[in-house]
Amino acid sequence: MTPENLLPFLVVTAMAGYFQTVTGFGLGMIVIGLSSSLGIVSVATVAAVVSLQMVVNSAVALPGKLQHVHWPAVRAVVVGLLPAILGGVLLLDYLSASASNLLQLALGGLILYGGISMLLQPSRQTVLSSSGSFFVSGVLSGLCGGLFATPGPPLIYQCYRQPLPLIGISSMLILFFSLTSLVRTLFIAFQGQLDTEILVLAAWSIPVIAMATYVGRRFPPPLSAVMMRRLAFLVLVGIGGGLVGASLDVL
Repeated sequence: MTPENLLPFLVVTAMAGYFQTVTGFGLGMIVIGLSSSLGIVSVATVAAVVSLQMVVNSAVALPGKLQHVHWPAVRAVVVGLLPAILGGVLLLDYLSASASNLLQLALGGLILYGGISMLLQPSRQTVLSSSGSFFVSGVLSGLCGGLFATPGPPLIYQCYRQPLPLIGISSMLILFFSLTSLVRTLFIAFQGQLDTEILVLAAWSIPVIAMATYVGRRFPPPLSAVMMRRLAFLVLVGIGGGLVGASLDVL
């Protein structure tokens, strides 16, 4: 990667790391979406880098917050999440080789869905969802995580509907994303796909993501929850819409 491409990638990484820390989501969708739309690096490569970034983000963001996690829900999600991640990675291998435009279109659609889900805040339930409901959201998020290292939208929608404190919801989301990233990284390493480009990008971006995460913990933005959701909507819909538009022009 040339310096002209590396600097924008690190700027995007810093923005996404800060956003992920203060909201519990967004790192993968922002980094992969912007990197793909700007043509900085391939989807498969940046997805592998984002997985490593997510592990670092979680290591800095989670200490002291695990007591807020609802562990029965976590267990139900993990049962569906882990095997689905492997299926998503294998599907990415196939699509990267045979249908790159379709892959970009699917990524754009996923990010659009993530943005719209931020605007249309799900109504809070009065009772916690069943284990089966968490399991299904885990399967869907595992597929998204395996494909794009962005397991967010299904789990975001599921978790924000629950009658749980916001700190518990954001902590659970960061935990889910870290598990997804760790499993995904180990699997592609087993396949021998952690090449030099991925490792170099990770080496440059991991200190940036660690610093951005620390800043997010110490200095959260002076914005209300409603304003944060609106900002997330604008960012994600802009990224997703650009990817969809570019893909449709080529198809």
